[in-house]
Amino acid sequence: MERVSGLLSWTRSRVLWLSGLFERGTARQPRIMEEKALEVYDLIRTIRDPEKPNTLEELEVVTESSVEVQEVNEEDYLVIIRFTPTVPHCSLATLIGLCLRVKLQRCLPFKHKLEIYISEGTHSTEEDINKQINDKERVAAAMENPNLREIVEQCVLEPD
Repeated sequence: MERVSGLLSWTRSRVLWLSGLFERGTARQPRIMEEKALEVYDLIRTIRDPEKPNTLEELEVVTESSVEVQEVNEEDYLVIIRFTPTVPHCSLATLIGLCLRVKLQRCLPFKHKLEIYISEGTHSTEEDINKQINDKERVAAAMENPNLREIVEQCVLEPD
């Protein structure tokens, strides 16, 4: 009986492989994640640096490879962003992380959990900043500050 079951399983997988259904199903998943990652990148690349007139893309603070999307279940995704401040002691790294979070919370068209990190080894206080920008209460408190909120709004404003 075990042998028949194994033979049936092999035959079914062979038929699916020959018909292209098996291959399409497995190849489809990475392509969808890549498309979602590009969608995320397209949203964050135009965020303006708080100090300079450049975008985060122009300053290479974010790149396509710094965005990763993982499927949690059929309708939920985990979005992971690793950004690189322009200097290891950047005083506005927390603000950049806040801008990334605000823009994605507002604009992402799919259900997601968001994790934002400074790229490892690129900032002198990366651990503290990572905790701060991934803490919902701290983010909410920061956005209650009118001055900070105005800076974030200017940074995430879409270019004309």
